[in-house]
Amino acid sequence: MSESKAAMAFVMDPILKVDIEADTSFALMLEAQRRGHRVYYVDPTDLGVDEARVTAKVQLATLRREASRHVDLEPPRQVLVDEEFDLVFQRTDPPVDANYVTVTQILSLCRRARVLNRPEGILAANEKLYALHFPELIPATCVAREMPKLLDFLAKMGGEMIVKPLDGKGGEGIFHVRQDDRNLFSILEQSTGFGARWTMAQRYLPAVREGDKRILLVEGEPLGAVLRVPAEDETRSNLHVGGRPVKAVIDERDRRIIERIAPRIRQDGLFFVGIDVIGGLLTEVNVTSPTGIQEMNALDGVRYEETVLDHVEALLEGSGSSEATP
Repeated sequence: MSESKAAMAFVMDPILKVDIEADTSFALMLEAQRRGHRVYYVDPTDLGVDEARVTAKVQLATLRREASRHVDLEPPRQVLVDEEFDLVFQRTDPPVDANYVTVTQILSLCRRARVLNRPEGILAANEKLYALHFPELIPATCVAREMPKLLDFLAKMGGEMIVKPLDGKGGEGIFHVRQDDRNLFSILEQSTGFGARWTMAQRYLPAVREGDKRILLVEGEPLGAVLRVPAEDETRSNLHVGGRPVKAVIDERDRRIIERIAPRIRQDGLFFVGIDVIGGLLTEVNVTSPTGIQEMNALDGVRYEETVLDHVEALLEGSGSSEATP
């Protein structure tokens, strides 16, 4: 927005605790502030509804890239979101539990303020299940909560598979299991909550040892990528459990995946998305609070948040994708 400046709310986890060298929300907020937009912090628990109008307790934020003093917050004010804000970023981390769903449903009541990602799209897009809309792009997958089904799938996969919870984040609850593991039954019992929870099982992809590629998309267009290489003694490649970020390129196989999923992503109003690709296969579509911008910046020597804000400003000016708006 070249002339008028916007008021932007970031509904996110506690801003005082963010890692300013790694947090994507912080990078987006800092760039929005640099451009002159007013940036506000909103704790998701401070949202509400008054006579069908979304309310929030908000704090104007002043940000700086200085450890331990990265943000100043003005005293909180109670506002009507549609009257106060042009844009709302929902950037709360999973798990997508009852509280998360309620927050998302509340934000779906916004009428003037644009909410990114679109709440209806988030509610329809479980980060593990969404990839199943594209079966030709993913590894063999089974979703079940019955032990016999998971054991049968394990046998079909040659005695080796990955299991992960449908509502997890950051690698939590992910196990690489083998037929000959003495802990196999115990792992599956815990993963399924003794048959009470659905669990996703996927073919183990040995290519994960070379890295799990996170590709960020804005309005279905590739922004950049980072390869997350797992530590030698770790199955998971997530950076906070020891994964190492490595410079990555978006290759032809990645582009075929992006071209295939982009129309659906735009249709569902998923403005900012992170997809995970292992060995040329799509494993997850992250829609709640995709991360990776700061790692990509450091490796590629750019500022990817500038491109994201370019798209945001285009949306607010009315020239962006209409599918990405509520």
